[in-house]
Amino acid sequence: MLMVALDQWLKAWSSANLAGSGPRTLINGVLGLTYFHNTGAAFGFLGGAGWGRWVLTVLVFAMLAVVGWYYFKLPDTRKMWLVRVPLLLIIGGGLGNWIDRVRLGYVVDMIEFLFVRFAIFNLADVFITVGTFAALAAMIYLGKDAPWPFNNRTAVAEGGDDDSIGNNIDSDDDSSGENDDE
Repeated sequence: MLMVALDQWLKAWSSANLAGSGPRTLINGVLGLTYFHNTGAAFGFLGGAGWGRWVLTVLVFAMLAVVGWYYFKLPDTRKMWLVRVPLLLIIGGGLGNWIDRVRLGYVVDMIEFLFVRFAIFNLADVFITVGTFAALAAMIYLGKDAPWPFNNRTAVAEGGDDDSIGNNIDSDDDSSGENDDE
């Protein structure tokens, strides 16, 4: 994946060029580069705890598996690409940080906003954040056509089977025309 390659390249470049050199300004007063080892999750959560690395590694792997499963279960329609592309951003970013955590025991962060006191982050974090907000925006835009879990009938309406996302066997709506109560 291109996103993982870009993220890993920027992290390798940062390790080779920023480690031990102090902060660099890219855009005066706006954006800079500062090399940082993040042993925790967002905002350093669970950082410093030796067991935290493995907890985060397992949690991220599980999250990637769920998002990947969801991606492949989406109906293969043009509209669903509004959801698929953001999911790819989330998967790419998650993989980038997961690779660091497994390989190094920490995540390399380097991007810093200079105009506000905020966490130092990396390209994978950008992919995850943009992907998450874009997926939510797509779900809102798609409204009643949004895939499960926001609409429990999408996959069935798209011709899915009983194992498809969106099929809710407990639904009061029996769209098959067969109703045992009548």
